[in-house]
Amino acid sequence: MNRPGPARDPFDALPPDAAQLAEAWAAAAFTPSIDAELRAIHDDMADATRAHGPICDASGRCCRFGEWGHLLYVTGLEAAWCLRGSGRTPTASDVRTAAGRDDCPFLESGRCGVHPFRPVGCRAYFCDPRASGWQEDLSERMLSRLRALHEAHAVPYRYGEWRTMLAHFAL
Repeated sequence: MNRPGPARDPFDALPPDAAQLAEAWAAAAFTPSIDAELRAIHDDMADATRAHGPICDASGRCCRFGEWGHLLYVTGLEAAWCLRGSGRTPTASDVRTAAGRDDCPFLESGRCGVHPFRPVGCRAYFCDPRASGWQEDLSERMLSRLRALHEAHAVPYRYGEWRTMLAHFAL
């Protein structure tokens, strides 16, 4: 299997203003209008996904990044919204341990521990071999909407690997 690369410490990639970014993203994630817009993006994504009918066997493969040769990228606002909605913030140790395993810190007993609040990248990825081609287009359309949401609400925009984005909040 083609792996994304050797695991590294997600904290090594943090910018000097990581704590301030996390604070701005967290504050925005509690804004009712932003919450509503994120839910609308997720609803539209669910409708588009249903139209293609991919099968999810709830195996947790999508959360085992290294094993399946992919990475998850998110915006700062998505990461904050996921944490706010789930009521969970991983510790630095959780993030580092997940990076070492090359999986998600929210993978629990083979399942997503934050499923209702998962990012767009998770919502677009299916292990179903029939689910190909349309996923990339859908993901790009939703990422454009996420960027526009950041811009419309003057929320700092950053797009990065999931565990590095979570590291912003685990400082």
